Amino acid sequence: MSNNTYCVIMAGGVGSRFWPLSTTQTPKQFLDILGTGKSLLQQTYERFIPICPVENIMVVTNKAYKEMVLEQLPELKADQVLAEPLRRNTAPCIAYANAVIKSKNPDAQIVVTPSDHLIINEEQFREKIANGLDFVKNRDTLLTFGIKPSRPETGYGYIQVEHEDGLPDSFNKVKTFTEKPNLEMARILLESGEFFWNSGIFIWSLKSVEKAFEMHLREIASLFNSFYPTVGTPTEEKALYDTYVDCRNISIDYGVMEKANNVYVQIVDFGWSDLGTWTSLHENSERNFSNNAVLSGKVLLYDTHDSVVHIPKGKTAVVQGLSNYIVVQSDKSLLICPKANEQQIRQFTADLKAEYGSDD
Repeated sequence: MSNNTYCVIMAGGVGSRFWPLSTTQTPKQFLDILGTGKSLLQQTYERFIPICPVENIMVVTNKAYKEMVLEQLPELKADQVLAEPLRRNTAPCIAYANAVIKSKNPDAQIVVTPSDHLIINEEQFREKIANGLDFVKNRDTLLTFGIKPSRPETGYGYIQVEHEDGLPDSFNKVKTFTEKPNLEMARILLESGEFFWNSGIFIWSLKSVEKAFEMHLREIASLFNSFYPTVGTPTEEKALYDTYVDCRNISIDYGVMEKANNVYVQIVDFGWSDLGTWTSLHENSERNFSNNAVLSGKVLLYDTHDSVVHIPKGKTAVVQGLSNYIVVQSDKSLLICPKANEQQIRQFTADLKAEYGSDD
């Protein structure tokens, strides 16, 4: 474990595709989605304790969730929870974390991870993280993890790789990124054998990622270069707000990874899933002989197949005649939706907010 290793956990999203359990008030990263007794955020945090010192773990979240993060992760100090004043996607999130880490250790190596992923083989995960940190240590590179696709998934980004001599095993140069294709294109990418899912887990040195921002997101780099001197001062909060007001909404994938020519991928197989949708949860849950996943509540199923059902504890549901459906009830809301249409759930929540002022 090196004192130069930092972990940035991105935990500011709303998780709207996991509605109605995940809401603006309580997003999915703060929920015990898997029934383990720990939230997804807590599991992510514990995954990194053997990888870097606890004081080097940063959680970037929306200011509305800072207290929730500190409540769930009491080992963290308040200044380790970086509270974004506005939602501006992952590129500003990472730039903010870079500025704070730079104030502590300009020689840092950084692992960036979402807060809502499932990792089954955590020992192998730590081994691959160590390999990745070693790979970027003396290279000006941006590294991501690639997952061999098991289905034509439309909710993930894809990475095409190309061979480059002299690389360690499982490391490849990135040729292209393809963001969330339609079903037909996803099938083509799967059948080609050249594409891997983009895990959204990144490893780089602080110097390399700052250089990438300067080259590809110059306006964001300039904003956070101006913000940097205020870190740890009484003017930090106001300077951060002013920075975010002027910052455009853009992901690190679109802003940097798709443009840079020094991006590499490490192909890994440690049992990964982006728990971004009910279908992904269905696939990673225990299922009965009809391929149904009953995640909570008292449920009777008749002539129902390939579906996921989540009912609050103490509640009862009888479901008959459904195939490939999502049936989820929260304390306040009910969702019944074909799995094939689950990408529309985000639109459903937007419509609810427009119609009723809330997604609860």
